[in-house]
Amino acid sequence: MMGDEHMEQKSNPGQGTPESKQDLSRMQELARVLNDASRAYYAENREIMSDHEYDTLYDELSELEKKTGIVMANSPTLRVGYEAVDSLPKEDHERPMLSLDKTKDVEQLRNFIGQNRTLLSWKMDGLTVVLTYRDGALAKAVTRGNGRTGEVVTNNARTFVNIPLKIAYRGELVLRGEAFITYSDFERINSTIPETEAKYKNPRNLCSGSVRQLNNEITARRNVHFYAFSLVRADGVDFENSHEKQFQWLRSQGFETVGYRVVRADTLDDAMDYFRTQVKKNDFPSDGLVALYDDIAYGDSLGSTAKFPRNAYAFKWADEMAKTHLLGIEWSPSRTGLLNPVAVFEPVELEGTTVSRASVHNVSILRDLKLGIGDELEVYKANMIIPQINQNLTKSGTVKIPEVCPACGGPTGVKSAGDVETLYCLNPDCPAKHMKSYTLFVSRDAMNMEGISEQTLEKFMAHGMIRSRADLYRLGRFEETITKMDGFGQKSFSNLMEGVERSKKTTVSRLLFGLGIPGIGAATAKLISRAYDEDLDRIRNASEPSLTAIEGIGDVTASDFVRWWRDEKNAASVDELLPYLTFEKEFAVAGGAKLAGMTFVVTGSLGRFANRKALKELIEREGGKVTGSVSAKTDYLINNDVHSASAKNRKAAELGIPILSEEDFITRFHFEGDV
Repeated sequence: MMGDEHMEQKSNPGQGTPESKQDLSRMQELARVLNDASRAYYAENREIMSDHEYDTLYDELSELEKKTGIVMANSPTLRVGYEAVDSLPKEDHERPMLSLDKTKDVEQLRNFIGQNRTLLSWKMDGLTVVLTYRDGALAKAVTRGNGRTGEVVTNNARTFVNIPLKIAYRGELVLRGEAFITYSDFERINSTIPETEAKYKNPRNLCSGSVRQLNNEITARRNVHFYAFSLVRADGVDFENSHEKQFQWLRSQGFETVGYRVVRADTLDDAMDYFRTQVKKNDFPSDGLVALYDDIAYGDSLGSTAKFPRNAYAFKWADEMAKTHLLGIEWSPSRTGLLNPVAVFEPVELEGTTVSRASVHNVSILRDLKLGIGDELEVYKANMIIPQINQNLTKSGTVKIPEVCPACGGPTGVKSAGDVETLYCLNPDCPAKHMKSYTLFVSRDAMNMEGISEQTLEKFMAHGMIRSRADLYRLGRFEETITKMDGFGQKSFSNLMEGVERSKKTTVSRLLFGLGIPGIGAATAKLISRAYDEDLDRIRNASEPSLTAIEGIGDVTASDFVRWWRDEKNAASVDELLPYLTFEKEFAVAGGAKLAGMTFVVTGSLGRFANRKALKELIEREGGKVTGSVSAKTDYLINNDVHSASAKNRKAAELGIPILSEEDFITRFHFEGDV
């Protein structure tokens, strides 16, 4: 999970007993599997394991927790209660938390290390939190604050993804670590924020806001992680005068610690090469390294200055700079209407990769930089990852703020929020503002246009190529432009066009789902398509009474469906698509269907079929229907574990519904040649 565990095996012998390490690893795996199963069952109405399998794994996890005395925060054996508070109380730290002296010079770092056995670890870029455990349970969590006084965030810390809420050690344990949010979770969370002004600038800001929430349910949704980096106190434990032994002991108690290497001055270069390479692969944010003397007594004897302890030193990445020239500004549209300026410059090599673009973020920054076409820029990668403009050496200031949106040609306007100016498209029908609908349209369960992601759509819209869904089928006319775009070439363009061409052969239900009609998911689209014999003319002219006559279609869905088709713009957008599409039959004609009118529920694991989707498609192809729960309208429950005491089996038995194994189903309905 830390991305560098392999590097520590030679220098970190004896991290707990082999058995305890195996138990902790198994507990983490069981928690992940069980949580995935619960999410699938309760949130997605599907089963990925039988009740018996779930109970067996749950019992195994419970026994391991009893054996080790450790319960992780994400364990399904407990449920953290959510609680809102009016304010976060403040509390003084037992020991002041000093900052570290730092350098960007490797030789200065080498001089600090000398011949001392030193732990070189990641300098995490999150929010420092101090945890206190008493009698084996988490008692308190306090943020760093100003180093002397922090805020109490105990309720929020209980929701951190990977900290133990209970540990085997029963004395008072005080440790420090970094709470952080991964880059992937940062991107996921930012993508859900509707107003761009409210988007978080980086994972550190997001983490700080998440940990300091007044409602810990919000913290829980943010997926906050915690890596321990310092043990303050654990009375009665012999660490053999070694910080590394402290790390190993913390791991035996269920904590994750920062990844590190043991170095001296003569081995520093190899370690630095590793960290420089690994930082680009890590999913967690790091802005440098920390060097800590392993010898506890020696380090303590050095004392500290007024600002810094003398037993540790921080190394900050020295940003590699490159000079280039501005080729242009692209205004990237977003679903909120915001037009983000992106600087496009002559390609340069930075940190081992070719860079040709950098976000300018907003109009205010663009004006401050005084950007102009041809200007000489100095660019770098912040934290060795994100391309940024350091300064504009020319400052011609000739770039104009566009008066029309590149995505739709509509008018734009500059809006101010505090000291920040941003550019917006003022056209309510701008296609970029309906990005979600386009993303749905090209998705796998809709038109399945392989090679077109949301990021690709944004690029095409920024160049004015897509202003309607039908424009997706006319991308071929932009071959020259697309092949010259960043990330594209002739091969990418050919793959793109092949995906578009394949999507032209589709089904009526896929189109209905892809149109984004309110209330019409993939399953409902199939219900409607089958009810009207996959006749799009009948479907678009359907009445509310005829729709509600379909089992599973309610009044609200029927009303929304009819209203959508009555909107002239919606109807016209479909008419524009139809010349490009060929519809294939998805369902058998009722008269020749083996399963016409029958309703099935499928649960448990399968052996003869590749997965449940394959079995579901066969049933639907033969005129049957598959639902997620057993009811009086169910004709058959398919479950290979026919004798299990699962909830679905019990319900079927109560209602007198036959329970079939796969083999029973295949034999009864003569599908031997279809599997």
